[in-house]
Amino acid sequence: MLGGKNILLGITGGIAAYKTTFLVRLLIKAGAKVKVILTPSAASFVSPLTLATLSKNPVVSSFVNEEEGSIDWNNHVELGLWADLMIIAPATANTLSKMTSGTCDNLLLATYLSAKCPVFFAPAMDLDMYNHPSSKASFEKLQEFGNIMIPAASGELASGLHGEGRMAEPEDILQFVVEHLSAGLPLSGKKVLITAGPTYEAIDPVRFIGNHSSGRMGFELGAAAAALGAEVILISGPTHLQSSDPLITVVPVISAEEMFQAAHQYFDQVDIAIAAAAVADYRPESVADQKIKKSDPELIIKLVKNKDVLRSLGEKKKDQFLVGFALETENELENAKAKLKKKNLDAIILNSLNDAGAGFGKETNKITFIDKNSEIKTFALKTKAAVAKDILNEIISRIHA
Repeated sequence: MLGGKNILLGITGGIAAYKTTFLVRLLIKAGAKVKVILTPSAASFVSPLTLATLSKNPVVSSFVNEEEGSIDWNNHVELGLWADLMIIAPATANTLSKMTSGTCDNLLLATYLSAKCPVFFAPAMDLDMYNHPSSKASFEKLQEFGNIMIPAASGELASGLHGEGRMAEPEDILQFVVEHLSAGLPLSGKKVLITAGPTYEAIDPVRFIGNHSSGRMGFELGAAAAALGAEVILISGPTHLQSSDPLITVVPVISAEEMFQAAHQYFDQVDIAIAAAAVADYRPESVADQKIKKSDPELIIKLVKNKDVLRSLGEKKKDQFLVGFALETENELENAKAKLKKKNLDAIILNSLNDAGAGFGKETNKITFIDKNSEIKTFALKTKAAVAKDILNEIISRIHA
């Protein structure tokens, strides 16, 4: 949702300014580009050097930069036009009053008045200040202007009082912004379950049976679904991939049995489920308690069949749109259609290992989308991020039909 967005963070002179270091870090982790403007008093509460280091951009606080032998200025108009969105946090009573009246006596206020992007503000002040009629009037007027208020939390305040006025925590600010931006998107209000990665089936405490799945296709599907406004539950087998998107909850699992249990735990809550994981079909019948020693010339391991996660979801499916993957090496289309019907799916994504650039461990993929009405659409070789968007667009066109 925030990947590639230009975010301008305005920090005013309140004790809650110390939290903005964490907010900058979260925004960067979410993929945003961040620039910071401080009011003159804000530097008393948070270090410009810290913010510059975390944001990877110079921190500005005045109109004019004077360095030895040169003078230049910080262009508030350019800053306002650069931003895709602006967050003012903490927003003190003083700054909120100036924003309301149009007072323009520092760089932050000048940039705010020049901004054409959505502006979020997170009030932070003491209890009586927060409840004062002038503060309430500022909140109302700023929202009438089209700004978005991030409500203050209730808790212990710097004065020692307890009540409203505490700036929302950085995680809550991030969540609020993401949820606001996702409203009205195609998957807003929808929950999507995605399985990703391999499963590892233990032989002994140090060895396992696995496969070469990296989990990238599933993680790209999760990112694409979140960018379309969905709340995503991403059940992932062992992988080095991570997600910092607040709309994505990653549920780590190791074995096929763990993936089966997790998928069934969440399936009833979701609107769409996409099974992109490469779940092991078999597991060792017994797992050694201790490491198996290299003594005999051969080792025979008896395998037993794992539960079929996708088929079990198809059996309990109600209103969910259920999608599976079929990785085939021969009779690809026939096998994929058979799997779609056998497992009671709404659609299946066919991969062929015969296609160059497709399959495990690749940055790209080539798919054929097949739905339960035998409508078939084949896509060219693309990055997995682009493939994820294609898959979700096909799903959206069917659930909204």
